[in-house]
Amino acid sequence: MAIDLERPGLDGLNEAVEALRDWQSEGVAWQLHPGDLGWFWRSGAEATAAAVRFWRRDGRIVAVGLLDGADLLRLTTAPDVRRDEELARRVAEDVIAPERGVLPPGAVAVEAPMDALLQDVLPEHGWRTDEPWTPLFRDLTEPVKASDLRIETIGPDRAHVWADMTRAAFDGSTFTPEKWHTMAAGAPYADGRCLVGYDDQDNAVAAVAVWSAGPGKPGILEPMGVHRNHRGHGYGRAITIAAAAALQEMGSSSAGVNTPSSNVAAIATYESGGFRQLPAVRDLTRDA
Repeated sequence: MAIDLERPGLDGLNEAVEALRDWQSEGVAWQLHPGDLGWFWRSGAEATAAAVRFWRRDGRIVAVGLLDGADLLRLTTAPDVRRDEELARRVAEDVIAPERGVLPPGAVAVEAPMDALLQDVLPEHGWRTDEPWTPLFRDLTEPVKASDLRIETIGPDRAHVWADMTRAAFDGSTFTPEKWHTMAAGAPYADGRCLVGYDDQDNAVAAVAVWSAGPGKPGILEPMGVHRNHRGHGYGRAITIAAAAALQEMGSSSAGVNTPSSNVAAIATYESGGFRQLPAVRDLTRDA
């Protein structure tokens, strides 16, 4: 059966989100999560639709990709077609050829599950593996202890607090309350929550967004940061524990996060919050 590459448009975004929710399960390789679309949604529904691609066979979505910037495609597939040769070769053809409207010419990268056949097909065309990333995982079947911070769950009237914290935690961030409202209006935020942590002087010191994929499915943290003026006091660990507790409350089976393997401080922070490392993953890249 023919496989078609599609741009979803606004009407198709919810279909892509639902497919990603359905594909999340325990024990599979790190993959694109509906929360990744949820965080991207801060740029607006139109921008998110423009960044999404999906592949459909016989009316069914079998792969979803997110252009996270102009030169990186983050992609996953339905679990039962992860090793499907027809799909892997069709996706590879679309990724390689700029005229297909997926990736531009020059240096680009693809993130795909490490067990996807695409990991074998793209190197046949000269692609190579890039720097490693480390996924981290926390099982949520056991109770999560309370965080050392006072935790606030952000609602619409407190969007400015989360926006201020995000700008204070990430150099170059332009996050605004308006972007929070835009993000919260997106379909993935039905399973999302934004948290801010306060120290004993009532200073906002850390923030995190968590994204569930529904009860019994893995959730993720995206993003997590500590105020640049309050680092070195264990607040990263505390907000990470709060994130795990929030996902547990939302019914998630586990909490996950992915960070560059070179960021040893971030890895240590997540491990101190009860996360454990999984095998490293690598993007596939094409040099200019």
